[in-house]
Amino acid sequence: MSKVVTFNRTGGPEVLEVVDVQVPAPSANEVQIRVKAIGLNRAEIMYRNGQYVIEPVFPARLGYEAAGTVEAVGENVKDFAKGDPVSVIPSFMFNEYGMYGEIVNAPVHAVVKHPENLSFEQAAASWMMYVTAFGALVEYGNLQAGQNVIIRAASSSVGLAAIQIANMLGAKPIALTRTSEKRDLLLKAGAAAVIATAEQDMVAEINRETNNVGAHIVFDPVGGPDVAKLTQVMAPLGMFFQYGALDSRDMLVPVFDILGKHLTLRGYELFEITTNPEKMARAKAFVTEGLRSGKLKPVIDKTFTLEDIADAQRYMEANGQVGKIVVTVN
Repeated sequence: MSKVVTFNRTGGPEVLEVVDVQVPAPSANEVQIRVKAIGLNRAEIMYRNGQYVIEPVFPARLGYEAAGTVEAVGENVKDFAKGDPVSVIPSFMFNEYGMYGEIVNAPVHAVVKHPENLSFEQAAASWMMYVTAFGALVEYGNLQAGQNVIIRAASSSVGLAAIQIANMLGAKPIALTRTSEKRDLLLKAGAAAVIATAEQDMVAEINRETNNVGAHIVFDPVGGPDVAKLTQVMAPLGMFFQYGALDSRDMLVPVFDILGKHLTLRGYELFEITTNPEKMARAKAFVTEGLRSGKLKPVIDKTFTLEDIADAQRYMEANGQVGKIVVTVN
C-alpha cells in the first residue's frame, strides 16, 4: 500500500485527502518510483480549483514533480534499474499520472537520472524550473554572453532558475519584482540588478542598467498592461516570452515597437520542450551539466511533509515564497 493525495471535488486546499491505495506494477514504458521529495507546481493549485487546461476526473490525482529511487520498471525500459536516483519532469497530464504519493508510476520519457551531488529535496526542486527557463532562454532565445535579459516575477522558482542560467551563459539578468522587499534576496541569488516596478520608473531604470542597449530577451509570467513598457526597452530583434498570465488583462503593445525593432512576441510553455524528444534531450543535458557543476543550484524556500500537503498549497497560494516549495515523503 502507498499513501497518495487525492481529491473528490474542486475547491480549496481542504479538499485534498491522503489515502492508502494499492499502486499497480508499472506498465510498459513506465518507471515505478519510491518518492522521497515532491516539488510543488502552481498548475496543481489551478487543477485543484478547476481552473486548469483539463477538468479533474474524480477521484483525482495531482503532482508534476518528484524525486526518489526506482522501485521497478515496466517492459521496454532499458535505461533505469532498481535503486537509481531519479527525478520526474512535467510532461504528462494529471488525468494520466500524479506524483503526490509514496510510490508512483511515471512515463519513462519524463524520468531522468539526477546528479548524485543533489539531495532528493534539491532534485525535486530542479527540473521544472530549469527546463522551463532553458526552453525560452537557450532553446528558443539563444541567449549569448553579454546580452541583457529581463526576468519578471524574478523571485519565483522559474525566475531564480532564469537568473542562474543567464549567469551561467555570461548574460546580464535584470530582475523585476513589485516592491523592494526582496531586493537583497534577488541580488544574493545572482541578479545583476533589481528593479522594484511599483516603486521605480521601470523604463528609465532598465535603460540605465542596459546602457540604453535594451533587453535582448524578456521572460515574463505576468502579462498585463506593463508589457507595453517592456517592449519600449527591448533591443532590436529582441524576443519576448510570455509563459504565464498572472495578470490576464490585455497586453496593449505599441505597434511601432514591434515594427521598428523587429521584435518577436510569443507565448511559451514548458510542454513545448518536454513533449519533444530532441528538445527534451538537450534540456536534460544542459540542466544535468549545470547541476553537476554547481552553476545551477536550486533554491528551496520551505519544506512540508506529505501529511501537510494542504498547508503546503496554502503557503504557495500566499505568494510569499522565494524559490521552490518542497514536500518530503518518508
